[in-house]
Amino acid sequence: MPRLSAIAFDCRDVAAQSQFWSALLDRPIDEGASPYFASIGGHNGSADGPGMLFLGVHGEREAAKNPVHLDLFDLDLPTAVDRAVELGAERVADFDEYGVEWVTLRDPEGNLFDIGRPSSKQG
Repeated sequence: MPRLSAIAFDCRDVAAQSQFWSALLDRPIDEGASPYFASIGGHNGSADGPGMLFLGVHGEREAAKNPVHLDLFDLDLPTAVDRAVELGAERVADFDEYGVEWVTLRDPEGNLFDIGRPSSKQG
């Protein structure tokens, strides 16, 4: 069963966004931040709640894409995605980057969300 892992923000300026939320919530930015990615509370959340991911986007944001979306975590990714689709989600795209494998889906009202797990790719 998927669990809420993170709230993801598509950002033009990853550093500014992550620093703002870090200061506001008094939670440190995790190690490994870059101009393209930063997190607070880990990729899979912590005892303080779900993590927050800040993901760099290039150019203009896609008009139909919500810039803030939920990330769910499930080690059994195929089963979780199949279940979401059976419940009314639409599968949009599959990704495997930066050590994470995920599927982007659209809920019945068109809101995007992701279900992911650590990548199964061999380094």
